[in-house]
Amino acid sequence: MLNHEINRAFRDRLKAGGAVLLPGAANALAARVIADMGFEAVYLSGAGLTNTYLGMPDLGFVGLAEIAQHTATIRDAVELPIIVDADTGFGNALNVRHTIRTLERAGASAIQIEDQVNPKRCGHFSGKDVVGLEEARSRIKAAVDARQDENLLILARTDARATQGFDAAIERAQAFIEAGADITFVEAPESIEEIRMIPQRLKGTPQLVNLVVGGRTPIMDLSELDGMGFALVLYANVALQGAVYGMQAALGQLKHDGRLDESGPVASFSERQRLVQKPLFDSLEKRYAIEEP
Repeated sequence: MLNHEINRAFRDRLKAGGAVLLPGAANALAARVIADMGFEAVYLSGAGLTNTYLGMPDLGFVGLAEIAQHTATIRDAVELPIIVDADTGFGNALNVRHTIRTLERAGASAIQIEDQVNPKRCGHFSGKDVVGLEEARSRIKAAVDARQDENLLILARTDARATQGFDAAIERAQAFIEAGADITFVEAPESIEEIRMIPQRLKGTPQLVNLVVGGRTPIMDLSELDGMGFALVLYANVALQGAVYGMQAALGQLKHDGRLDESGPVASFSERQRLVQKPLFDSLEKRYAIEEP
């Protein structure tokens, strides 16, 4: 399926209503697992990419080139809509324009731009800060103007809850909607009442809520969040946290026992090959085999 067709279908899906459960992927293999399990979309997490690609915390260490590379790799691996975390857009409005053009070519279906200062940090870390409202609004305007496909969605995130309070965060989200954002994302609400108020106060525009396991926002059932009116329920790094847990379990058993077979806490060899489409490449190898004269 062509990317513009995926984008159009994703926009239509959000218009149809009902919350989309959105897991994050840090790489193409995680995206394949997400697609294989029947999820409707995948989120390329900047935090997850930083953790897995660099082994470093989410403190603004990855740049546009790395994000574009991983977006293109995931697009080649799956036909799901890809929501790409583009941090602050990597500079001023002109940098944001370049970021949107680059990630759209790479295969993004929606691109997230936030209002933190550079370098940004994880939305559930302390010590973050946001730029002035006019600068933040200019990022969103530039993002909206830069897209080539009208169905590419601009997702505007505000981190103002932590530094300026909940009301200020809502006001910023409203300003981003007025600037043309298709979806807004109030990061790190700290109570169920705050979560409930987000779609009530930002009616008419799809809202994303980010549930970080161990983070600042209370974990709630998908059905509850759907009933509140959220369009996207994001678990940006639950796959990564599960993978870390699984690696520790498998390697712990290996270290303890000095051996490990398929009875251990690992996927089978055949399952690993299935997920990376080994049978497809076997068939292609046969198709393009050179016949001996």
